[in-house]
Amino acid sequence: MLHTGMLSITFRQLQPEEIVALTVQAGLDAIEWGGDIHVPHGNVEVAHHVKRVTEEAGLIIASYGSYYKAGVLDSDVPSFEDVLASAVALGAPAIRIWAGNKGSQAADPGWRDQVTADIVRIADQAQKENIRIHLEYHANTLTDTLESTIALLEAADHPNVRTNWQPPTTLSVEQRLESMEGVLPYLADVHVYHWQLGERLPLSDGSEEWGAYVQHFRPIAGNRRFAMLEFVRNDDPEQFLEDAAELLRLVKS
Repeated sequence: MLHTGMLSITFRQLQPEEIVALTVQAGLDAIEWGGDIHVPHGNVEVAHHVKRVTEEAGLIIASYGSYYKAGVLDSDVPSFEDVLASAVALGAPAIRIWAGNKGSQAADPGWRDQVTADIVRIADQAQKENIRIHLEYHANTLTDTLESTIALLEAADHPNVRTNWQPPTTLSVEQRLESMEGVLPYLADVHVYHWQLGERLPLSDGSEEWGAYVQHFRPIAGNRRFAMLEFVRNDDPEQFLEDAAELLRLVKS
């Protein structure tokens, strides 16, 4: 079943209780909780609290949006052990991670091997907790193009690893559809927003485009996948409510 939801990082300025209330008001199903502000990596006490307020409101926890960067040893990258502890305490079925911190054009074979090996390592750890690993589909990582994403997933060759998708802002609509179609066999969740030339716009402005995306990924949504709002115009809760109404219309049409 395809569920609707939001990423909590859409409103970093709000408290978890406010985000829960806003999601309920919008009529959405789920929340992905972010690891930078709302459910800090390793803080299991906060994770337990957020789990409780989310579930008491009748919402689903879609995933844990971590800032773990596979293969990166920098001090500002959280340990996966802390990330996993928070995800377990939160009751998240999946952890979103980043495929390194270099774009595919800047990555040599050794770097790709390092990122791949780390993805396999953490996927093994998460699988023991019945938690999936979802790759962020994003610039400046090894999932910045369809070809690089597929190569990474095939190299990892792990049943516990999938990829999210979001519309790459530098591509045409036709190229975005091609990228979505290419990752469908590995698709986890979809991040929903409408941008044009770096400007955030109401989702209704992209209704035709997003209608095409929904028609493409709806048929493979049988495994409880989520279409989740992110990046609303001006970080405005009222715009979020309008975008949520449009998302619900698209999913139900």
